[in-house]
Amino acid sequence: MSPRELVVLGTASQVPTRHRNHNGYFLRWDREGLLFDPGEGTQRQMLMAGVSAHDLTRLCVTHFHGDHSLGLAGVIQRINLDRVPHPVTAHYPASGQHFYDRLRQSTAYRSSVRIAEHPVRFPPAARETVGSAAPETAAATAPGGGAHAAGSGAVVAGGPAGAAWSVAGDGFVLSAAPLSHPVDAVGYRLDEPDGVRMVPERLAAAGLKGPDIGRLQREGSLRGVALEDVSERRPGQSFAFVMDTRLCEGVHALAEACDMLVIESTFLDADVSLAEEHGHLTAGQAGRVAATAGVRHLVLTHFSQRYPDAAQFGREARAAGFSGELTVARDLDRIPLPARR
Repeated sequence: MSPRELVVLGTASQVPTRHRNHNGYFLRWDREGLLFDPGEGTQRQMLMAGVSAHDLTRLCVTHFHGDHSLGLAGVIQRINLDRVPHPVTAHYPASGQHFYDRLRQSTAYRSSVRIAEHPVRFPPAARETVGSAAPETAAATAPGGGAHAAGSGAVVAGGPAGAAWSVAGDGFVLSAAPLSHPVDAVGYRLDEPDGVRMVPERLAAAGLKGPDIGRLQREGSLRGVALEDVSERRPGQSFAFVMDTRLCEGVHALAEACDMLVIESTFLDADVSLAEEHGHLTAGQAGRVAATAGVRHLVLTHFSQRYPDAAQFGREARAAGFSGELTVARDLDRIPLPARR
């Protein structure tokens, strides 16, 4: 089992099909497990994929349309039924608190696990850059500007990818950016801090070996040799999750230099006007975003049922200029994150 992989639980858009469940994406990242956008049927898809409630540490909802959130009620109840022993944190747009509350308390069940609520809030200036025509947006920005911690985890000012909201995870920083959709929506990104890779040739030239290497790493210098003299930067991995949105600043910020970008491509380019009207992307737009941003692995998903041949989405992304690794997602796919660069 890979310590870092994406497990695709569902790839449909508004209407599920015989072969595509509603949305659901599980990201295994070392000791953490993040479940993104659990739509209807997520519990069953988790069972089919071998993902248990005990694997979950965070629930991340991009927005409160049904195909991205109606499975949340069942997942929360399953976390309680299975008495998950570790902390679980929920992230979602703060303006959707009433939807979250309704889903969490939609039916009677025995509450045995505390799920910390850590909603995503942005300062008003961050929302002004989105350019959404959504009527909900203005009302949603009124309460409490700035980053807000309602649950576990420390809020990190600024955050990577120009995000206005971020929180420290176990071995990564989780950040969010506002997107452009008819309801309040956010995209998420994980960034691992850069590491250091020791260069054997430089170590040998400096006469360092064995315990001296560990001491150099701890202290930063040893016998006149600085750590940077015998090492090089090892960039950390990054992962971005972009669902329902038109093209906007947040899409580009989240995708920038990302190792893996999971992005909606609801429509094909022939229907770009429909995509804009309903607040979605085309496969061509997703491919151009990934190419411009320097994404290493592009994962297309959230396909409209109007297109019977999913391979078209991949062809359009290629035609738009993306030349990196490309996956047209299928339900129950397991996709390892690219190795560190």
